[in-house]
Amino acid sequence: MTELGRAASAHAIDVPGADGSTVTLSWGAATDVGRRRDHNEDSYIVAAPFFVVADGMGGHLAGDRASDAVVRRLGDVTRDAFSSRQAIQHALLLATADIERAAGGNALGAGTTVTGIALTATDGQPAALVFNVGDSRTYRGDVGGVLKRVTVDHSVVQEMVDAGVLRAEDAESHPDSNVITRAVGFGEPPEPDWWTIPLHAGDRYVVCSDGLTKEIGDAGISRIAAKVTDPQELAERLVGDAVIAGGRDNVTVVVLQVDDAPSVDDVEDTLPRH
Repeated sequence: MTELGRAASAHAIDVPGADGSTVTLSWGAATDVGRRRDHNEDSYIVAAPFFVVADGMGGHLAGDRASDAVVRRLGDVTRDAFSSRQAIQHALLLATADIERAAGGNALGAGTTVTGIALTATDGQPAALVFNVGDSRTYRGDVGGVLKRVTVDHSVVQEMVDAGVLRAEDAESHPDSNVITRAVGFGEPPEPDWWTIPLHAGDRYVVCSDGLTKEIGDAGISRIAAKVTDPQELAERLVGDAVIAGGRDNVTVVVLQVDDAPSVDDVEDTLPRH
């Protein structure tokens, strides 16, 4: 497993295109091998602009190398504190080639899920560019609100839920709950889904591998998040509770908190007038 970056508190970042405006962020991350795995195939990066979790799959440590390839390639395309959809897509394409080389003669192949946030900005307005491939998840909550899932799983059970043949509450216990329909690797071009969400003071994002969601579920994650305010403490608490609940898989959590962000009016006041 690969861990890039470290926890930070009240980190101010200048917003491009908004003269003098800043966004202030705090973040944390935690991971655990769990109770049943021999090694940790999750990886993460917490260094602006990226707050991302990758959950590797493949025999003989190939999954470890797959998740490592994704977070390292994202780190390689980092030029400043903000990124773009094009840069992320390029990094995932490079990671796909890395994964193919790492898989070598492994008959199972290798791949990884990936989800998380890239900081982006348009016309001086900072935003979270959320992206996802696979069944790792990104959640968002605002001031006083419960966390709600942003991403949609690329999985067989999610397709069954969407088709109305399986209840959402039964998905995690279904025999095919581990079967995903998209990944980075396995010889296929990456196909992320994308969401762009303006950053507002009080926003909080939780990014996690399915080792968390399969033990605690959406409701449990939201309930714990409502009780713990510090991002690093929340990441550690969620991981710890998932291990206590069973720890059947590796567990990784990244938490990003927006402490302060310019309002739309603030941004408009800084834009050049013609």
